[in-house]
Amino acid sequence: MNPDQLRVAAHAKVNLFLRILAREHSGYHQIETAFLLLELADQIEVRRTDRGVKLEVDGPDLGPADENLAVRAAKAVLEATGAKFGVEIALTKKIPTRAGLGGGSSDAAATLHAVNALAGNAVPRHELNHLAAKLGSDVAFFAAGVPAALGWGRGERLLALTPPPAAPALVALPRGVEVATPDAYRWWDQSGMHDGSRGPVVLEPDSLSSWGSVGRLGANDFELPVFGKHPEIRTVFERMAETRPYWVRMSGSGSAVAAVYRNERDRDDAIARLGSKDQTTVATATRAHPPAGPAPV
Repeated sequence: MNPDQLRVAAHAKVNLFLRILAREHSGYHQIETAFLLLELADQIEVRRTDRGVKLEVDGPDLGPADENLAVRAAKAVLEATGAKFGVEIALTKKIPTRAGLGGGSSDAAATLHAVNALAGNAVPRHELNHLAAKLGSDVAFFAAGVPAALGWGRGERLLALTPPPAAPALVALPRGVEVATPDAYRWWDQSGMHDGSRGPVVLEPDSLSSWGSVGRLGANDFELPVFGKHPEIRTVFERMAETRPYWVRMSGSGSAVAAVYRNERDRDDAIARLGSKDQTTVATATRAHPPAGPAPV
């Protein structure tokens, strides 16, 4: 094993429910949501070098390296520790991009922890959480190292929760359809559905204790405006709802739709019923325990 090279899994998430509450004067939106990790994960290897940050991606084109959240996360930790070394990041993408599954945010959180581990954990945990929140709202959840949490504000205020039991899951998304989160918020703002008339939601302590109770938490406010702009996503949602899942929702701002099943046979039957002509499907499972930290390669 090489102590200067670490490997870590960056897990995807789903939003068990998502409510958009208000738009701040800054333009950001207040939300409340429940995050849950999936077993589906990108793989990241971080190797210590003399200087700088380099990124190698096995998967789709993610755009300029300097704009990548994992690169920005590495630079944030290196700057916080005095830039005494550099890193090379090898990222193997398994999580679909621009799908509402948090892949980029999870990559950033995993890189934060890996680079900090290479630095001898020089950045205290509370400072690492602060760096995560600055990188992006979802990054804070992934950096927390918990399998499930309630999130408020912009998603960076968190309460860790015991997750529902692990269960087989399916992620499906229409081919060629990506949704940028700023676009989804704009469609919500334009929809007229945010009239302030909705009452509060009371969440009981055991709200996530079973998939039956999860199903009563509510919907994802992004669904109606996103379905209106991308009927292909609505079609995937409706077809998945017909496969008798415990629970089915669009995740985040889309385009992915996630469903949870009683057993693997039901999930695999759903895959067969959906086919593969118009959408990509990924068999996975929900995660009921915290993700493992960085480990030497």
